[in-house]
Amino acid sequence: MLLIALGLILWTWPHLMKSVTPSLQARLGDRVARPLAALFALAAIVLMVIGYRSAAGAQLYTPPVWGVHANSLLNLIAVALMGAGSSKSHLRNLTRHPMNLGLLIWCLAHLLVRGSEEAVLLWGGLAVWSLLAIALTDRAARAKPAFAGASLAGDLRLTLIALALYGVIVWLHILLGLQPFGG
Repeated sequence: MLLIALGLILWTWPHLMKSVTPSLQARLGDRVARPLAALFALAAIVLMVIGYRSAAGAQLYTPPVWGVHANSLLNLIAVALMGAGSSKSHLRNLTRHPMNLGLLIWCLAHLLVRGSEEAVLLWGGLAVWSLLAIALTDRAARAKPAFAGASLAGDLRLTLIALALYGVIVWLHILLGLQPFGG
């Protein structure tokens, strides 16, 4: 559990550096700050994965039976939203925060199928982080210019990429011995 908590802390700083420590980022410059942030984020992911896989926390609640099916659909939506911010799809204009909203949905979907202490710490912690990131982004910039380059081709490309990536994620879950569609 300690590794999950450390991973969440390590994850928070590089992602919120621009909002929380802008003077540090300015002093470092993008050539140093970006690779440093990427290194911190990678280390955070490693800590969270190792911490989650090695934790043996108590079961806090019993997930609903229907949660498996909702999880599958919500995760597909989450993957599409996470890609929408850098796509040329109409989904990009749906929300100011497609990636953070996608992460929030992904976390909530996982909480529908995992009721253990480590799941609540990991997925709940990332959900809180995504809400914090949305709030800080909104505080920094009130108006988001509409993206004018949306097209049907962009929608189709995002759909195909999201489906392919979702397939890879499902395959990785199966390799890890998990059953993403129940069973």
